[in-house]
Amino acid sequence: MAIAMYPGSFDPVTMGHLDIIKRSARIFDFVYVAVAVNSSKRPVFSTEQRIKYLRAATQNLKNVEIVTFNGLLVEAAQKYNAGIIIKGLRAISDFEYEFQMALMNKKLGEDVETLFMATSTSYSYLSSSLVKEVARLGGSIKDLVPPVVHDEILSQLRG
Repeated sequence: MAIAMYPGSFDPVTMGHLDIIKRSARIFDFVYVAVAVNSSKRPVFSTEQRIKYLRAATQNLKNVEIVTFNGLLVEAAQKYNAGIIIKGLRAISDFEYEFQMALMNKKLGEDVETLFMATSTSYSYLSSSLVKEVARLGGSIKDLVPPVVHDEILSQLRG
């Protein structure tokens, strides 16, 4: 059974994230979407909100489960028996950092591989940071976040 883990902060979940999740769910038997809990970061959305939004956005994907992790990603992958870490790449600029992380993860856990998945071209510009900025400045995030969580995300960002 091929089990994968797709990690991220998902602050908030975007259509780009959902694209990678759906495509991964078609390839692997099971996918853990792992919400990173990082005390050095100051997310806009709480861990509970990010989990809630991801669960709502993936509710029709029977082979996807939302989990959290704190600490080393490779240890989380091992804990859940995920032999593959999925990393989405939007642009070549993402590759250098992600490649270094993949090499470190391989050093820390030889049994875990990293798979780079190119984002769909329709989402290559999209990031959670941009979603937050557009919403705060009054722009539409209608096609940027999953419809099922759009209103809640917008409400939170516009206060």
